[in-house]
Amino acid sequence: MSWYNTQRPDWSPAPGTDQVEHATIEVPRDYAAPEGERITLALTRRRATDPARRRGILLGVNGGPGGDWGRGRELPDAYAVTPLAEVYDLIGFDPRGIGASTNLHAEVTVPKVPFDSRPPDEAFEAIAEDMRLREEACARAGGDLRPHISTRNTARDMDVIRAVLGEEKINFVGYAYGAYVGAVYGSLFPASLDRLVLDSCVGPHWTWREQFLQQGDAVQRNVDLWAAWAGARDGAFGLGDCAERVLGSVEEAVAALERLPEDGVRLRTLFDGAVGNRAADRGQWATLATLTDEVRRAAGAGDVGACRELLAEQGTWRPADSEGDLRIGVLEAITLEHAWPSDLEVFFQDMREFRKRFPYGYGVLKASPWVGAFRAFEAPEEPTVIARDGYPVGLIVQADGDPMDHYDGGVAMAELLGHHLLTVEDSGEHEVYVLGGNPHVDEIVHAYLVDGVLPPPRSSCPGRTPRPDVPADAG
Repeated sequence: MSWYNTQRPDWSPAPGTDQVEHATIEVPRDYAAPEGERITLALTRRRATDPARRRGILLGVNGGPGGDWGRGRELPDAYAVTPLAEVYDLIGFDPRGIGASTNLHAEVTVPKVPFDSRPPDEAFEAIAEDMRLREEACARAGGDLRPHISTRNTARDMDVIRAVLGEEKINFVGYAYGAYVGAVYGSLFPASLDRLVLDSCVGPHWTWREQFLQQGDAVQRNVDLWAAWAGARDGAFGLGDCAERVLGSVEEAVAALERLPEDGVRLRTLFDGAVGNRAADRGQWATLATLTDEVRRAAGAGDVGACRELLAEQGTWRPADSEGDLRIGVLEAITLEHAWPSDLEVFFQDMREFRKRFPYGYGVLKASPWVGAFRAFEAPEEPTVIARDGYPVGLIVQADGDPMDHYDGGVAMAELLGHHLLTVEDSGEHEVYVLGGNPHVDEIVHAYLVDGVLPPPRSSCPGRTPRPDVPADAG
């Protein structure tokens, strides 16, 4: 047995609580050279509260790609008041590169091109240059560690965690990127996997670029549903009596914002984001309809101050990307697992198409050049071919309107692996089980993870938030 599987973690109580323990272990930086440099993984543990019913350990991963901006070691805290805490030792860990584990850094580069949801063609080259500089900054700070931040290595790290805890198998819940981690783990270590939940899946055959591109269509599906709903309530919102006319009202607001003498592009960008993001949340549909009408009126009247106030809560991109000297560079490293086009015109053509077809929710961002176009290293190994051969049937949870991970990806994952599929209907939820507060999903998944009761192979449940109770127009 390798040295890294024979470690025994030195657990110590977490500050301020006697329910959570902390420990660190070491793993190879490069599993192809296991005797070489080591990196550290930070773990947490919450022991099962009903030892007589204990059925092993449960790990989870969310956030990313790569796990950054996920809960990492703190994910077990989300399960602490659920039935999972009774029967599992809940194990959290910061994946390699992030949190209290060995960090992968990138230098901060502040984009020179202002963020624009509908950038003109003449801005494309400068957008690409921003990404080239971003990749160079990742390479400078990431050094020799960067090629070894990969999904396959995270899966290998999970198997080391299993071994050092003395467990024959793990149980796993993966969200979004973490769902991909779970599928890769099952493909590499099928004999070591018991119960598996994959929530908000990426498509098993998509490259990371294809995954990004799919988000444009996923967002637009929600916008189209919202527009049809608002069109059936023209009497309440005055945006038009069908989906096409509602979207025409949206574009009237867009055009009026662009004509503002100051801050017009930024405000139009925020409005495009609001339309795409809020359409995913069924509970915000009436608010979005009202916002559209108010923005259209305020922009048409040239009232910049009112438009700023109406759109003040809408964000654009993660603010930490422009703060400090260093940041975590895991996202970029993970997305370089797959090859990216090197011909910038491929990206530019997609940007033109997305600018026209998917302007809402920052669709152009999904098509723009990414650091992969300028990749500074070749991945040491090919991505895993996803398969299920030797571990039990698991459960896929996928909202039909998930704006980040397209519903089709969850369907494809279920069909490829033979897992049961639970569809969250009429919902734009993302990372649903426990983290999303959907009691319908939680009840079904708890029954599987705790008692082994799977729902039917193809089943559904309601979303967390119903559509607003606004009556449709008569007739």
